[in-house]
Amino acid sequence: MYTHEDLTRLQAQSLKMQGWIRQQTFSPENQKTLRRFSSWEVAELIFRINQSTFRGRLAAEPDLPGGEVEPDGRQRWFSLDEINALRRKMKINRKTLMPPRPAGKRAFRAAIANFKGGAGKSTVALHFAHAAALDGYRVLLVDFDPQATLSHSMGLTDVAEDYTVWGIMARDLIRETDRMNTAVTGAASGTALPRRQIPASIRDLGLGELRHGDFIKPTAWSTIDIVPSCANAAFVEFASAQYRHLNPEWSFFAAVSRYLDGLGDDDYDLVLFDCPPAIGYQSMNAVFAADMLYIPSGPGYWEYDSTTSFIGQLAEALEDLSGFGPTFPAGKVSLPKSFAEIRFLMTRYEPGNDLHRAMFDAFRKVFGPHVAEHPIEMTRAVEQSGRFLSSVYEIDYREMTRETWRRARASFDRAYEEFRGSMLAAWDRI
Repeated sequence: MYTHEDLTRLQAQSLKMQGWIRQQTFSPENQKTLRRFSSWEVAELIFRINQSTFRGRLAAEPDLPGGEVEPDGRQRWFSLDEINALRRKMKINRKTLMPPRPAGKRAFRAAIANFKGGAGKSTVALHFAHAAALDGYRVLLVDFDPQATLSHSMGLTDVAEDYTVWGIMARDLIRETDRMNTAVTGAASGTALPRRQIPASIRDLGLGELRHGDFIKPTAWSTIDIVPSCANAAFVEFASAQYRHLNPEWSFFAAVSRYLDGLGDDDYDLVLFDCPPAIGYQSMNAVFAADMLYIPSGPGYWEYDSTTSFIGQLAEALEDLSGFGPTFPAGKVSLPKSFAEIRFLMTRYEPGNDLHRAMFDAFRKVFGPHVAEHPIEMTRAVEQSGRFLSSVYEIDYREMTRETWRRARASFDRAYEEFRGSMLAAWDRI
C-alpha cells in the first residue's frame, strides 16, 4: 500500500533529476540566459531587410549598436536590447522598424486555451511570446497552469504560490470584500447590507497588501515579464471554492481582469495567457480577461473531439456567468463576456500525413474562417526545443543543420504572423 509519504519520496527523487536537467539546460549558474542573434538573423529574419543594407547602415552610422564581433571578423552578434535600440534608431526607406500598435489603447490580451493536454498550449504561448519580443513588442505572460511548463521554460524554477494567479485571486477577494463592506446602506431602501467577513487565516497572509508589481517577474528576455505558476498553485481550485462561500457576491471570474486593469495602458503591448487543460476558476479568469481566444489542437480525431467539448462547456460556463451582471462592479469589463476574435490553430501537423490533412480540412469545414491557415508543423527542431525547455528562437542554429532550424522557425514565423494579423484587427475593435 502507498500513502502520501511515498508520493513525497518519489517527488524528492524527481526534484533531484530536475536540478540535473536544469544544469544541462540553463547556464552553469542554473539561471536561464538569452543568446545573442547573428547579423544574418537580425537583418533577414527580424528586420526583414537585405544583409548588405544592414551592414551598410552599421558602417555609415557609427552611433548604432555594433554588437559583438567574432574573432575572425566575419559575423556580428547582437543582444535583444541592442536589436531594440537598432529598431528605434533605424528607418528603412523612411519607414520605422517599430511594430504597429493602436494609439491610446491598453495591451491586447490573448488566451491560449483548450481541454486537451499535449495540444501545444504552452509551446504556442512560448513561441508567440518570443516571436512578439523579436518583433519589438513588450510582452507579459500569465501562467495559469499549475504544471508551470511556461514558467519553467522562461527560466523560473523557484516560485512561491503567493505570487501566482492564486495570490492575485486571494488579494482580489480581500479587496473586493472590503470594497463591498464600505457600502453600509442599500442605495434604494437605505437598509443595512450584510457584511462579509474574511477569516484571519486568509487575511493574515498579507496578500491584500501586495503591490501590482510583486506578482510580475523578469525573465532572460528583457522585454518579456511573467506572472509565473508553480505546482503548489494547484490548490487554487479548492481555495477558490472556499472563497466563493465566504463571499458569494465576489465576482471571482474577473479577479485577473481587475488586476490587469490596474496596469498602465502602456506598460505592455501584448498579454498572453497559458491556460490549464480544464475549465475551472483559473481558466475562467483567463478566458474572461481575454480579448481573443486562441485554441490550439492536435491533428487527431480525439483532439478534435476534445476541442468540440471544450468550446461547448466554455459556452455553458460563460452563459452561467452572464447572470452575475447585477452585482458586477462597474469598470472596463462587462457581461455577457464577448471576444473580439476566436481562432483555432492546428499543432504537431505533418503535411505528408493523410490523416492530418483530412483533419485540417475537417476543422476548416466546421470552423471556417476561424481556423488559422498556417498550422505549426512537427519538425526535429520543434521536438528538440521541447526537450530543452526552449523555443526555436532561443536555439542557436549552429547546433543543427541550418535548413532544419529554418524550417522549424519558418513554421512558427508563419503562425505568429497570422496571430499578429488577427491581433491587430481585433485590437481596433476593443
